[in-house]
Amino acid sequence: MEKAVLALEDGHFFYGYAFSGIDKKETGGEVIFNTSMTGYQEILTDPSYKGQIVVMTPSEIGNYGTNPEDIESEKVHVNGFVIKDLSQIASNWRATKTLTEYLNENGVIGVYGIDTRALVRIIRKYGVMKGYIGIGEISPQEAVRKARSIPDISELDLVSQVSHKSVYKWEEGTWRWPEGYTRIKEKRYRVAVIDYGVKRNILRLMVDRGLDLTCFPHNVSAEEIIDFKPDGIFLSNGPGDPAILHYQIDQIKKLLSTDIPIFGICLGHQLLSWAVGGKTYKLEFGHHGGNHPVKNLKTGKVEITAQNHNYATDPDSLPSHIEITHVNLNDDTIEGIRLTDRPAFSIQHHPEASPGPHDSHYIFDEFIRLIQEVKG
Repeated sequence: MEKAVLALEDGHFFYGYAFSGIDKKETGGEVIFNTSMTGYQEILTDPSYKGQIVVMTPSEIGNYGTNPEDIESEKVHVNGFVIKDLSQIASNWRATKTLTEYLNENGVIGVYGIDTRALVRIIRKYGVMKGYIGIGEISPQEAVRKARSIPDISELDLVSQVSHKSVYKWEEGTWRWPEGYTRIKEKRYRVAVIDYGVKRNILRLMVDRGLDLTCFPHNVSAEEIIDFKPDGIFLSNGPGDPAILHYQIDQIKKLLSTDIPIFGICLGHQLLSWAVGGKTYKLEFGHHGGNHPVKNLKTGKVEITAQNHNYATDPDSLPSHIEITHVNLNDDTIEGIRLTDRPAFSIQHHPEASPGPHDSHYIFDEFIRLIQEVKG
């Protein structure tokens, strides 16, 4: 363990100890916090966290280790990982590595011993901000200077860094004991997935429902998708500011001119909002965690949801043919929209969870019903 400093661009700084990625010496990114009690491995491997330093609010992390199955992509994407207490014991029958071993294997800096409650209070009061982690003898003043020099996340094209570069098939369903991840033989509908940084559990839940998935890179053209002749189109989650993804927004506009059903999650929801004429804005400190209440305006029911986003759709920017379907009960932000003149809808939260509750799994069934309605 080596001494480390975490500095924020506003001048706040914290001392801790690096427990992984020590050879890397330094890292930086946008500092956000996640309130999930479990699921740190899924959080680490979620491509939507690219460009961010994640602070976990639970007091102890690492007690159940890591394994090769509970992952949302092929590697860790966070720029840094900050916790209060690091468990010295990894106790779980599925564990194959400790958290320290896992982060070292992925070359990611992890820091423990930080007063995360104080850090989260600062972020909640002043909003998300750029941060820098330095290992070894570095002054707080120098660390703050480096934090301020980090590019703003809204200036970075992070989607191109996490999206797969080529077309690929996905056939793995969800994990079930004792067989592990399942394979579904019966396939009903062909779906084109546009991969902006897709989480694997989204794909698994669609496979469970008999969808035949082909995943396309983020820069796929609308013409390529249309030529594929899918029964449905899925717009995935992903990192960064949707406002800079002009090419992707233009392609979605073209796809909306067809009658192919479209379903979006998180970044996909934000891009759909832009494509229909709406806009997004940055939240003060974002929504990251597995315990956010969302109201379904159609049924009146409240769902506890998993969330991971820093941007929200501006309700005043939406045209009249857009219906708001879900709202966040913490701050009244939009959590879902539906087009009334096209077979398209989207959700801001993560119905696939991983980690998080399963209250919103029904949304994948709604995608199936929409495909069935269009196909007659």
